[in-house]
Amino acid sequence: MSRIAVLVGSPRKGGNTDLLARAFAEGAGLRHQVSMLSVAGLDIHPCRGCNACYASEGNRCIQQDGMDQVYELLHQTDILVCASPVYFYGISAQLKTLIDRLHAPLRDQFPIRKLGLILVGAARLPELFDPILLQYRMLLEFFQLEDGGTVLVRGCRDKGDVCRTDGLRQARELGLRIG
Repeated sequence: MSRIAVLVGSPRKGGNTDLLARAFAEGAGLRHQVSMLSVAGLDIHPCRGCNACYASEGNRCIQQDGMDQVYELLHQTDILVCASPVYFYGISAQLKTLIDRLHAPLRDQFPIRKLGLILVGAARLPELFDPILLQYRMLLEFFQLEDGGTVLVRGCRDKGDVCRTDGLRQARELGLRIG
C-alpha cells in the first residue's frame, strides 16, 4: 500500500479540479492511503530566493507559513499527484507558489518516487496543456521520478462541466492503476 498525497490547486471549492481530484482519490483509496490537501486553503508565501534553507537546521525554510503542513505531508508521501485548473496555459498561482517553495534541499528528504498530474481547462485548444506537460516531464527527469500518469480535460469552464465529460472516469481509473 502506497501513501498518496493529492495537492489540489484550485481556489474554487467544489469546482471541476476538486471533482477530478476526488474521483482520483476514490479510485486510489481502494488500495492505498490517500490524503488530499487544498492548496488554496493554506497561507503560503512565495519563495524569497534567499537560500537560507541551505544553511538552516533540517533545511527548513525560514518562512513559517502553510508550507510547514505541506512539508510534513510530503515527508510521508510515496506518490504525489497535483491537480490544477489551467489559467493562461499554466497551473494555478496557488499550486505554483507551493512548487516554487520546493526549490530547497529539504525536497531530497521526501520519499516520493512517482508523480501524477490532473489538469482541467476551459479552452478546447489541442495545445492547451503543452506548457505544463513540458514542465511535468522536466520535473520527472530532474528528480528521477516515475510518471504516474495524467488526466487532461478540456472544455470545462463552469462548476460541474467536468461531469459532462469522460474526465471523472479517467481520474478514477488513474487512481486505480497508479500504485
